[in-house]
Amino acid sequence: MPDKVAIAIGAHPDDIEFYMAGTLLLLKQAGFHTHYLNLAAGDCGSSIHDSVQTRAVRRREARTASSILGAEYHSSLTQDLQIFYNAKLLRRVTSVLREVKPTIILTHSPQDYMEDHMTTNRLAVTAAFARGMRNFKSAPLRPSIEREVTIYHAMPHGLRDGLRRRVVPGAFVNTTSVHKLKLHALAAHSSQQTWLKASQGLNSYLLMMQEMSLQVGRMSKVFQYAEGWRRHLHLGFCAAQADPLKDSLSKNYLINKTYEENLEKGY
Repeated sequence: MPDKVAIAIGAHPDDIEFYMAGTLLLLKQAGFHTHYLNLAAGDCGSSIHDSVQTRAVRRREARTASSILGAEYHSSLTQDLQIFYNAKLLRRVTSVLREVKPTIILTHSPQDYMEDHMTTNRLAVTAAFARGMRNFKSAPLRPSIEREVTIYHAMPHGLRDGLRRRVVPGAFVNTTSVHKLKLHALAAHSSQQTWLKASQGLNSYLLMMQEMSLQVGRMSKVFQYAEGWRRHLHLGFCAAQADPLKDSLSKNYLINKTYEENLEKGY
């Protein structure tokens, strides 16, 4: 069993590239075996093709992106807008985690602008919790595992929750050195340029990701480009002080001291 394993779990093809890919690339450089899973197939993400055609296009794009990131690709488990918190999907996500045996999970923010992102987060957290429960049957069936795992939540889209409130990272990861490769991986999802422009008025999804990375970098007051993370409560997952991103990324990891102080004050 590899000592260092990380998995990024996103809702749709291109979500990992938007919010998590820089950190995943740095973990790869730090010796981690990295994995890539989008729960939904991206089949609704087109104003031109039908769902079957769109699913095929986006699967090819996601495979290309995961290859650029050097991560092992896992097939999607459901369709867009059908990421529901139910036993069937939870058993499938649990099966992936029991197969991969990650020590780090990167996933969406609990607060975001759309339900698919937030439900993906919930499924990832519960599947991680169920990893060692032998009486919870995964699908496909895999034996439970006894291994600590630390969960990190990415920044929401637009850096705000669904009620427009600012979300502040608990820690920053310096993605400046891998920003061009992250951009290259996102560019593999070329079908999204037309779709995002038609559905959300976004003229360039590449520029949008770049601006978000710059904003997080400015929030750090140190890094040019950055991804922000909030660490999940340790109970049921790992030791109280476990912070493997800090241990693995060293100078590229910066704790937000104000965030930590506010946690201590109960904010």
